[in-house]
Amino acid sequence: MCGITGIWAFNEIGRFQLTNLDQATRSLEHRGPDNHGTFHDHFVGLGHRRLSIIDTSSAGHQPFSIMDGRYQMVFNGEIYNYRELRKDLEAKGISFSSDSDTEVLINLFIHEGKSCLGKLNGFFAFAVYDTIEKSLFIARDRVGIKPMLYYQDEFKFLFASEIQSIIAYGIEPKVDQNVLHTYLQLNYTPAPYSMLAGVKKLMPGEYAEISDNGVKIQKYYELPTSLGSYQGSYVESKKELKRRLELSVQRRMVADVPLGTFLSGGIDSSVITAVASKQTDQLATFSIGFSDNKFFDETHYAESVARKFNTNHTTFKLSNDQIFSHISDIVDHLDEPFADSSAIPVYILCQETRKHVTVALSGDGADEIFSGYNKHAGWWKMENDSKFKAMVSLMAPFAKLIPQSRSGKFSNIARQILKFSKAMKMSHAERYWFLATLSSSAEASALLKDKVESLDSQQWLTDFTSYQDMNDMLRADSHLVLTNDMLKKVDIMSMANSLEVRVPFLDHELVEFVFSLPQEMKINGSMRKRILQDTYRDLLPTELYKRPKKGFEMPLLDWLKTSLASDLNSSIFNRDKIEDQSVFNWEEISALKQKLYSNNPGDVHAKVWAVYAFQKWYDKYF
Repeated sequence: MCGITGIWAFNEIGRFQLTNLDQATRSLEHRGPDNHGTFHDHFVGLGHRRLSIIDTSSAGHQPFSIMDGRYQMVFNGEIYNYRELRKDLEAKGISFSSDSDTEVLINLFIHEGKSCLGKLNGFFAFAVYDTIEKSLFIARDRVGIKPMLYYQDEFKFLFASEIQSIIAYGIEPKVDQNVLHTYLQLNYTPAPYSMLAGVKKLMPGEYAEISDNGVKIQKYYELPTSLGSYQGSYVESKKELKRRLELSVQRRMVADVPLGTFLSGGIDSSVITAVASKQTDQLATFSIGFSDNKFFDETHYAESVARKFNTNHTTFKLSNDQIFSHISDIVDHLDEPFADSSAIPVYILCQETRKHVTVALSGDGADEIFSGYNKHAGWWKMENDSKFKAMVSLMAPFAKLIPQSRSGKFSNIARQILKFSKAMKMSHAERYWFLATLSSSAEASALLKDKVESLDSQQWLTDFTSYQDMNDMLRADSHLVLTNDMLKKVDIMSMANSLEVRVPFLDHELVEFVFSLPQEMKINGSMRKRILQDTYRDLLPTELYKRPKKGFEMPLLDWLKTSLASDLNSSIFNRDKIEDQSVFNWEEISALKQKLYSNNPGDVHAKVWAVYAFQKWYDKYF
């Protein structure tokens, strides 16, 4: 796990920016505190920051050079099957000077070119420069666990793990207004776009070839399209799921540094912990709780799992004051606006976990591939349960009379009923976008001073052109929510603390199998993530199956009205600042404040947080 950056100059004007390579590399220090290195050619530069995980010796330092310096590589990630790949290469007469996966990867690329990507099991973003052929190759892993951003103009091509590294080359930052409009709907920025005009993200499963002839970007991997094609029985499916998941966890426990697991007490992290505990007698587990917010504190579930599997468990109990003391640091680490408030506990969990281990396994990805969200249950019932639809229609008028908020049981139920009552009347594609967004296009437009259009949402809705069942929705979630929200959050917050987080549920072989399962194995009228829950039911504590799903929810509404109120008044609810900035419409910002302090706030806290995150990012870069 590392930070990488580089530049390809098309001419002497672009070559001048090579002087910024050291600064661009230094900006990624948090991603790799153990070592740094750069490589300079006449028109090409590569930079690397290293977090040592496998072969922590100097033999694994980068940029990694081979064949008398002909090939130079910078690599962020891990190749879990590197030992098998190494054996194959050794059988062909190739010798190695280190035990690193980096050396295996560069040799595999040299001998097999871009086709090597199909053999890799892991998460990665890497670049290889051929000093003889004068060509640069960059690639991103299949699911998009590791980031790769790039910028191109007539003078140069830049790439990096984070936006601030690209800015360090001297480009002038400018907000992409169309992207901002979409961000205000989603609370994150969807690939291939970024908040900075001209800066884009390489998509999951893409590679780029750069030469003096220009830049060519190609797709090498797509998530499965043959959804629900598996023909095995439910019993056979559970056995195969167990085999694949346990192999995935086993692969991800290879490390030359201390390793543990995140443990929230939910099904996903508990399954990963249960499987990992079979591999070691000294598994360390970590969870986070909120001492001042009992409604959101669920650490007793995590502690129950820890006792069950006899792990070395650590619980971090945080007060509101402790949480607030981290917010400025958290926002400062965002390379673009990001308004998923669960980034706050993820940051603190990573920070505390890093004091004990260097690698942590997480349960991320299970909700998106198995169907774990409330919206999945609601969607299934809209499609299959006439009683549910009748109940929602009947209750909607009464739900309007109840204050709506995520911060209480009944207020949240009222909020969900109203949302589902609207969604039932929409087409599949319209419904998906409605459930994925927190603000409508009209609401986002109203917030902005200049009237701009959102990005075309149809590019993320191709899975609904021939919609069949829930698998299509899950595939869309994997493209949109998983890559741009969940994985972005984990990467930025973990790397801010120099912690490597591995995600066993997103082993591509496991993902392909799960997508081959018919929807009824994943969800029915009474259960989400059905096959995952049933496969490990006999192994996990019973109380986990009785707990309501809350996710990594934050008491954000209360915080915005109390401890963060002063900061909001200076950064958002400040008419002079808003009007001088000329980004937002003051009348609509003022209306957000009125809604926030009303007795019926609904989802306004998410909208306020989105503007707050943007303002903090804007102040940093502009």
